[in-house]
Amino acid sequence: MTTEHTINSMDDVRRLDAAAERHETPCGSGSMVWRRWGSGTPVVLLHGGSGSWTHWVRNIPLLAREFEVWAADIPGLGDSADAPDMSTPQSCADVTVEGLRQLIPAERKPQLVCFSFGSHVGTLAATMVGDHLRNMLIIGTAALGIPRAPFNFPKERSSMTEADKLGVHRQVLEILMISKPERIDDFAIQLQADNIRKARFRSRVHAGSDTVRRGLADVKIPLRTIWGANDVVAAPSLDNVLAILGEHHPELKTEIIPDAGHWVMFEQADAFNRALLGMLRER
Repeated sequence: MTTEHTINSMDDVRRLDAAAERHETPCGSGSMVWRRWGSGTPVVLLHGGSGSWTHWVRNIPLLAREFEVWAADIPGLGDSADAPDMSTPQSCADVTVEGLRQLIPAERKPQLVCFSFGSHVGTLAATMVGDHLRNMLIIGTAALGIPRAPFNFPKERSSMTEADKLGVHRQVLEILMISKPERIDDFAIQLQADNIRKARFRSRVHAGSDTVRRGLADVKIPLRTIWGANDVVAAPSLDNVLAILGEHHPELKTEIIPDAGHWVMFEQADAFNRALLGMLRER
């Protein structure tokens, strides 16, 4: 089967990273790291919890053909320094807003694309700086106030062999991120392992809140959403999730990607990229 995306190995990721223009903005005692590719209307990508900009590796090359793509590492994750307050997503949002204002003038009206915990940070940011943004797109968000049983994730331990540690990351991908176990290859496992080992901000404890649901009432820009049809974060009902997202946004536009889980932009990159480009091109 042919694919449109071109990122299939850690060497590909390193080349994509080397092609980026790196920017740093204030973050606690260090810097928040942003990577930029391409030119055109700005698109800002906020990754998921315990992740980094590499959540978007199969999307950035195609997006950068017609947009100026900014992929941030959220404070306390990836290559960014710790947030000033590592106990609250609001601290991450404050730092992100400061960086956004510094890097992209308000008159350029960037589009904000947020995945999972990035939707939590992005919603808080949009309530503060909505007039800076053209619109916001949410993917796989929690923090909607929906009761659900906690995920039972295995943990990597120092006494494990390297193979056993990679096995832990495979299990986490299978539980949360990718809907079909046979699609979890060495590349996906290595990306997951690298991101987990860099993560200091613990976003999972905030997933059961209703911060995104409440925050969307104060987001005054157009809202869009893309979901994997089999995203476990939407359980028990994706329809209920979409209804919540549309409570204060009757203009909500929705795309559902079949045969995809939570990390939809990686598992079904081609279908996701087509849906995302269609939404970003709208005026």
